[in-house]
Amino acid sequence: MPQISPLSSFRGRGKAEPLPHIPVPTARAVIDCAVYIDGQRLPGRFTHAEALAEVRAKECGFVWVGLHEPDQFQMADVAGTFDLHELAVEDAVHAHQRPKLERYDDILFLVLRTVKYVEHDLHSITEIVQTGEIMIFMGRDFVVTVRHGDHTGLTGVRRELEANPQRLALGPGSVLHAISDHVVDSYIAVTQEIEEDVGEMEEEVFTPRSNLAIEAIYQLKREVVELRRAVKPLALPLQLLSKSPELPLPKEIRRYLRDVADHHIAVAERIGDFDESLSALINAALAKVSVQQNTDMRKISAWAAMAAVPTMVAGIYGMNFEHMPELRWTFGYPLVVAVILVVCTGLFITFRRNNWL
Repeated sequence: MPQISPLSSFRGRGKAEPLPHIPVPTARAVIDCAVYIDGQRLPGRFTHAEALAEVRAKECGFVWVGLHEPDQFQMADVAGTFDLHELAVEDAVHAHQRPKLERYDDILFLVLRTVKYVEHDLHSITEIVQTGEIMIFMGRDFVVTVRHGDHTGLTGVRRELEANPQRLALGPGSVLHAISDHVVDSYIAVTQEIEEDVGEMEEEVFTPRSNLAIEAIYQLKREVVELRRAVKPLALPLQLLSKSPELPLPKEIRRYLRDVADHHIAVAERIGDFDESLSALINAALAKVSVQQNTDMRKISAWAAMAAVPTMVAGIYGMNFEHMPELRWTFGYPLVVAVILVVCTGLFITFRRNNWL
């Protein structure tokens, strides 16, 4: 009779070996790749390597490659073609970076945080501001944009630039300016929505007998803090881009970027005002709750005082002593009830005049 091997022999020995990585073609992460000569897009489809070779063969124009959430292998392929620094490439893959500007020789690396307003009910405690990221690698003859997030599309920006060949003819800096301007414009749109929310909350808080929960104010304040973290650090990169002549940007592009920097300053100041307003609103809401609690306690105390009168009288006449006044009097009970009603009515009138009831 054949012997069956022990059950332990069927168990795996040691840790399972990791599955081999199956490389995904870089083209899967490329949203668009185009060659621009004198502000005009060349017809045809190019890979990122073919596009760069085309530009360098013509010795004019530039390449714009748009990527969406590439993995490390796809990004390494692009980095090898455009000679991008490994530190910047690592930031572009893993994301979650603060807005910043770095320079690696002749290549600029700009990180932008994007924001999107989420429609919500004023009383709900949900996410209000979604964030994403756009990284821009800008060289002498190329721009590589890496996007993270579902709301960070740049199709509209590319379309507007292609409709303005004179701007595109200024080189890769025109793309950097257009994306920066697009991101700051989105900040303005989100702050306008937040401003309406803050205004509605102020009206709700100062409306008598409103039911706005303090948690909703805290949630909006938290989202404003998240918005400030996304917006405020961009001030220094924009100042450097608009004022530093050492950076490889045309003078005309720096002028455009100064306008973007001015808009950014205005937005950052408005966000700071929101934070202060919400802090004051929280204090007002807490004070309102405290006042309401005091009002409720006064009402409870007034009713308790009126209830104490019949309780006291009933307690006295419930002691069952033999010699108590008016126990055997015919009108004793109606008189006691009348006295209780008179005293309670007097207390009610007094409390109502003093706004306790």
